Amino acid sequence: MIEKSKPKLAATVILLRAMKPSGFEVFLTRRPEGMAFLGGMYCFPGGTVRKEDSSPGMLNRCYGMLPDQARKVAGGHFTPQKALGFWIAGIREVFEETGILLAVNKNGERIALGATIATKRAALLAQSLSFQALLESEDLFCDLSTLAYFSRWQTPSEQSLRFVTRFFLTALPDEQSPLSSSPEVVHSLWVAPDYALTLHAKKGLPMIFPTFAALRTLADFDSLESLFRGFQPTAPNG
Repeated sequence: MIEKSKPKLAATVILLRAMKPSGFEVFLTRRPEGMAFLGGMYCFPGGTVRKEDSSPGMLNRCYGMLPDQARKVAGGHFTPQKALGFWIAGIREVFEETGILLAVNKNGERIALGATIATKRAALLAQSLSFQALLESEDLFCDLSTLAYFSRWQTPSEQSLRFVTRFFLTALPDEQSPLSSSPEVVHSLWVAPDYALTLHAKKGLPMIFPTFAALRTLADFDSLESLFRGFQPTAPNG
């Protein structure tokens, strides 16, 4: 008998921006072909929830949501601290993969990112600086209020590498733009959900089913305002 692997916890963030005169776009990234998971596929930024994401020091670098609130969304089988780790992991992964930092100062205000952030991000990717240390050095806090809970997906049991992933929505912060590529991203694009589905049907955007399903749901909304009315940080857990 083949022993089933225990799925890892993961977080994925769907970056969104408004279009003119109407509608919105999502940010899709393509993984390198050689990656063990989602190699060559288009997906949303995200990755594994790490132990340090729910450490006391990291929890002290959070703004906009309490651990008990996160537990009501993620599920009562998690401790409040571990539940909040989904939100923190999502913000960390978006920063690592795209350079977008969902953070505020101690007054809860968005600030312009300094030139040193790019250097510190490189140190983060090189594992010579932790995400907590980066935030502390800039006196910044993860803005968890920017993430709206969207959905939950679990990798089928027959696969060797498995994840239980919480998906979140967030609007692109003003005056920030995602990087076009990074060590985990070989190509990226902004695209309207319905057009992404059209490209996928024409074999132009390879993706797995959770990505397709997310785009299918998003295509039913005509604006970011209507979308965020339907999905809030306190939405029921999936």
